[in-house]
Amino acid sequence: MRSEQRPPNARRRALAAAGALLLGASLMTATAAVAEDDPRVDLPAGYLDAEVATSNIDLLSSTPRVDPFNAPPGDFGFVNSDLAFSGDNAIVGNFNGFQVYDVSDPAEPTLRSSFVCPGGQGDVSVYGDLLFMSVEETRGRIDCGTQGAPGSVNPERFRGVRIFDISDIDNPVQLPGVQTCRGSHTHTLVSDPNDAENVYIYNSGTSGVRSPLELAGCENAPASTEPVTTGNPTQWRIDVIKVPLAAPETAAIVNQPRIFADPETGAFNGLQNGPTQPLHPSGTRYSPNPNTNTCHDITAYPEIGLAAGACQGNGILLDISDPADPVRIDAVADPNFSYWHSATFNNDGTKVIFTDEWGGGTAARCRSTDQPEWGADALFDIVDGKLQFASYYKLPVPQTTQENCVAHNGSLIPVPGRDIMVQAWYQGGLSVIDFTDTANPKEIAFLDRGPINTPSTTGLNLGGYWSTYWYNGNVLGSEIARGFDTMALTASDDLSANEIEAAGEVRFDEFNAQLQTGAVHAPSFAVAGAYVDQAERDGSLSGEALAEVREHLAEAEQLADGSAADRAVVAQLVNAARKSGLAADSDVVQALTALTATFR
Repeated sequence: MRSEQRPPNARRRALAAAGALLLGASLMTATAAVAEDDPRVDLPAGYLDAEVATSNIDLLSSTPRVDPFNAPPGDFGFVNSDLAFSGDNAIVGNFNGFQVYDVSDPAEPTLRSSFVCPGGQGDVSVYGDLLFMSVEETRGRIDCGTQGAPGSVNPERFRGVRIFDISDIDNPVQLPGVQTCRGSHTHTLVSDPNDAENVYIYNSGTSGVRSPLELAGCENAPASTEPVTTGNPTQWRIDVIKVPLAAPETAAIVNQPRIFADPETGAFNGLQNGPTQPLHPSGTRYSPNPNTNTCHDITAYPEIGLAAGACQGNGILLDISDPADPVRIDAVADPNFSYWHSATFNNDGTKVIFTDEWGGGTAARCRSTDQPEWGADALFDIVDGKLQFASYYKLPVPQTTQENCVAHNGSLIPVPGRDIMVQAWYQGGLSVIDFTDTANPKEIAFLDRGPINTPSTTGLNLGGYWSTYWYNGNVLGSEIARGFDTMALTASDDLSANEIEAAGEVRFDEFNAQLQTGAVHAPSFAVAGAYVDQAERDGSLSGEALAEVREHLAEAEQLADGSAADRAVVAQLVNAARKSGLAADSDVVQALTALTATFR
């Protein structure tokens, strides 16, 4: 969906071949050093009352799960999973269905409806009046019943992508979904800039292959280090589902591209293929042993014609100029990575961050004994269609052995002129990262809780943030065991009030993290102020010139708010640009010039 922005006067202050690049364990991490007095260290445990530590972000609200989605920590049948957003609604996926929160007031979200539909993993996405949900477990039923679907073959079983009509979001109607051979662990919406009548889904199933007696066409094949070139095995491919928007009930698989194939031999298993891989450098087994036979997450960016696939043993880059027929153009591997899990592009599509879910999200992987290259982010620049490794980033503070912690889901925060991401780390909380310089990522905000502990539970209890995403001015988080959180960034030396406000001016009608849409910043006083703040931070604007630019910019805004003649506003903005002494192509002058044009 296209982004839009409030007008300035509404501002509120307060190609198919791919080589595998092996990244050596000797590469240095760019993770920042941990301050000895970091408040995240040794946070007192609890459940809904665990101590919270924050830096440059405020926890606005924490809404606990309620029946029929509540259960003791660790009950996998009721885990909160991924998030999607539509209008003023946050849709929280759950292994038991989904919940809808009204977030029109982020400080006081309200649960407006719940829909029980078991089947895990429950990842959700939205497109107009349609809601899609991933279903992987064998208990999933076509009718969303809670009685399960016992037996190795059951005609009532549903594993695949559910489709709901949410034109009345309080009363969703399930449409015929699409059954798949390995279910749906995750799925990615892919729009086509040249086709407004259809949307596509890239489906990734990661579990066992169904019997052909239950779903025709399913064919199991064991993992193999030898080339696999015969038959039509369900592994080593993804599903491409076409959804006609005028008739979504007719959605169907239209392609199953073998995006891991060796272009020379035609072997389906052309990338990492399992048992020959060494132990993880930590001495523990990979989870699973890297066998690139499907993707975990694929993040599509249709506007630039690319998708990034986090695919078990590899990170891959796809050409999606034809959404129905994605083509691999590059692939990378890394002996430090256990399980390539998810991916995020920067706004201009020149960088991508891949995450490693070492331990599968259920293990403590942020201990002081774990190296910063393990269970971390790998940052890449995209140069001439190829992925070039730049650095690692890992949560820069150790977590306890009672906390499942590893890199997980996040999204961009649309600060003009910078690449900033908010990312979930399960019980490591969230970390806000500036990766404008991919070789030197830096944490600029965080929120963390103490370990989950209740009178009846001890040890490691599954919890923490599954996802933390920026949506229309706030950070919102799906907490696996505790519920749903809303947060607001606060100004600091690393992120100014102008930058936060400029990011908040970008508004989306809907948001799916795996369907990236470019953020466009309309000219505004906040955007101009953000670039001035950045120029001060990098030293290109200082002293008297900085003071005069700020004075003229503030005067222009005051005049604009007071409905003064446009020519008076223009005069102040022109003076601000002139007094800066910066080149015409500098970000500051360009932002001031664009803002000036809105008053001419």
